[in-house]
Amino acid sequence: MPKVIVSFDGAVITEHTLLKERTTVGRRPFNDIVIDNLAVSGQHLAFLMTPSEVLVEDLNSTNGTYVNGKVARKQALKDGDLLEVGKYKIKFVNDVPRGVSEEPVRPKTASPAVGASAVADVPGLLKGAIKVLSGAAAGREVPLVKTVTTFGKPGVAVAAITRGDRSFSVHHVEGGGNPMLNGAALGSEPQPLKHGDQIELAGTRMQFIQS
Repeated sequence: MPKVIVSFDGAVITEHTLLKERTTVGRRPFNDIVIDNLAVSGQHLAFLMTPSEVLVEDLNSTNGTYVNGKVARKQALKDGDLLEVGKYKIKFVNDVPRGVSEEPVRPKTASPAVGASAVADVPGLLKGAIKVLSGAAAGREVPLVKTVTTFGKPGVAVAAITRGDRSFSVHHVEGGGNPMLNGAALGSEPQPLKHGDQIELAGTRMQFIQS
């Protein structure tokens, strides 16, 4: 699943998973990603997600948007592209390359209603994934290969899924966006996840898949 990593002077400030058709970046608090710096315009740029690619569009910013050192007005992004916004850097990362979900997999168990999960085949690793059910990213899956995977919208609602030795759990990290697990409010205490569980966060519905 595409995401962006915002850093300043080599230090990571925030990570944001791109789940919406349009994600804005700017100095004003109404943006999806807020960078409170005078070199950043009130609404500086937007990430536009289509079924096949992610584009960045400069929103007539004062200081411009640069991709890999070159001025960008509107262009498609590829994994590893580095954007510059003032003195801030934004790295574009595509966690799930196009076509990975089409590769044949052999899960231990699979629900007919959900299908096989496109999870990285790492020996000895507990396998799980999150499948997006709504929004522009519907149908995409992101493998849960890290010990802790965070997702959501900073300032609104952020949750984290933790991978243990034998199970996964989810908990609410920050924001007052009332994240839900199977229709019930999700708290700060870790809740165990089972195959097929549904999570709703910042208006996006997702499903946990384990194989």
